[in-house]
Amino acid sequence: MTTLDKATITDETRAAIRSLIARRQPGYSLDAPFYTNPEIFAADMELIFGRHWIYVAIEPELPEAGDYVTVTLGKNSIVILRDDDMGLRAYHNVCRHRGAKLVHEEAGAVGNLVCRYHQWTYNLEGKLIYAEHMGQDFDTSCFGLKSVHVRSIAGLIFICLAAEPPADIDAMEAAMTPYLLPHDLKNCKIAASNDLIERGNWKLTMENNRECYHCSGNHPELTIPLFAYGFGFAPGQMDETELAQAARYETLVETSAARWESCGIPSAEVDHLDDCITGFRTQRLPIDQLGESQTLDTRVASRKLLGNLTDTALGGLSFWTQPNSWHHFMSDHIVTFTALPIDAEHTLVRTKWLVHKDAREGIDYDVENLTSVWNATNSQDAGLVEIAQAGARTPAYEPGPYSPYTEMLVEKFCKWYLGRLSDGLA
Repeated sequence: MTTLDKATITDETRAAIRSLIARRQPGYSLDAPFYTNPEIFAADMELIFGRHWIYVAIEPELPEAGDYVTVTLGKNSIVILRDDDMGLRAYHNVCRHRGAKLVHEEAGAVGNLVCRYHQWTYNLEGKLIYAEHMGQDFDTSCFGLKSVHVRSIAGLIFICLAAEPPADIDAMEAAMTPYLLPHDLKNCKIAASNDLIERGNWKLTMENNRECYHCSGNHPELTIPLFAYGFGFAPGQMDETELAQAARYETLVETSAARWESCGIPSAEVDHLDDCITGFRTQRLPIDQLGESQTLDTRVASRKLLGNLTDTALGGLSFWTQPNSWHHFMSDHIVTFTALPIDAEHTLVRTKWLVHKDAREGIDYDVENLTSVWNATNSQDAGLVEIAQAGARTPAYEPGPYSPYTEMLVEKFCKWYLGRLSDGLA
C-alpha cells in the first residue's frame, strides 16, 4: 500500500487534534473545530465510524434469503444481506473486477450479486462464481467480495469496518438480550420510516439526543408521554409544583420497576456509555398519564402487542449505543434511530417505527398516530441542531458548561468520543 492508499489523517492533523483534546475542559462542550472542521470529520469517519460497532439496520428488513439493504459510512458503501442459510452477511459494495459499485438501491432482493459493468457474479456467500473472458487459469477464489463484520443483537444489526472489531460487543449483547427479547423485534415489521437530514455535525445530533434539558422548551408532543425528570433535574431551582411532579415521578419509577421486575421485565439502569469501547446504556422508564406508549394520548398505538406481551403499560425501554444510535421499546411498538454522518455539517437521522408483523394498518394501528410524537420531535431536534451548528461556526463560540444535573450523558458521550479518538490517534 502506498501513502496515497492510506487513510488521510496527516501528522499535522493528528497533532492538531491531540492539542484540542488536551485542552478540552471536562464538563464543557467541545471546541468548534470538532463540529466544523472537515479534517476532524475525516478522522471521525476513520477512527470512530471505521473502528467501532455501528448500528445500521434491523433484521425484519431482511426476512428472506437474498434480501439486502445498503448503508453508506463515509466513503464506504456496505451491502448487508440474508444468505441462503438465513445468516447475515455484510460486504463492501464494490466489485473485485474494476471496482464498480455492485448494488445501487437502498434495499431489494437478489439471487446473486451481479456487477452490471462486466457481469462478474457473486453468490450470497460473497464468492465469485462467474467472470467471463478471464481465461481458464483465472482463480475466482482470489476475488471474493470483501467482508464486513456484522452482528445482530436481538434483531438490531450492527456492522464494524475494522479488521478486528471490538470484542466487548459480546458483553453488550449479554447485558441487553434480557431487556430486548420480550419485545421480539425479529417478529416485527416496519410500519413507517423517515430519513431526515440535520444541518449539523453528527456529534451535535448525538449530544442533543443525550439530554432532555431542552425538552420542556422545545418538545410539546414528546413531553406528553415522556417525563423530562427522568433525565435529571436541579431540585434547588424548582418551585413547589415542579418538586411535587418530580416526587410523583420518583414514586412512579419505584412502583413501576417493582411491578415490571415481578413479571420478568428488566428495568434497572445499565450504564457503560463511557467505560467500554462498545459504549451503551439502557433503562426502562415509566410513561406519563395512561402510561402505555409514546403517543399523543399515551395509549398504545398498535392493538397487537409485541411478542407475548400482555401488559400494555411497560413504560419505555431506552437503549443508547455509542457512537450513533438510540431506541425506544414499548409494549406495542419500537422506534429505532441511527445517525449517519454525511459531512462535517450534515447528518442523516434515520427513524423506523416497528409493530408486530401481524398488526394490520388501519385496523390495529394508524401510521399518523404511531409516528406523530417522534416525527414532530425529530423536526424540532433538527432545528436545534441547526442553530447549534450555526453558533459553532461563529468566532464568538467558545465551549460552554454542561448542567451537572441534566447533561451528564452528554459529558459521557464527549468523554467516550475523545477517549476513542485519542486511542485511534496513538
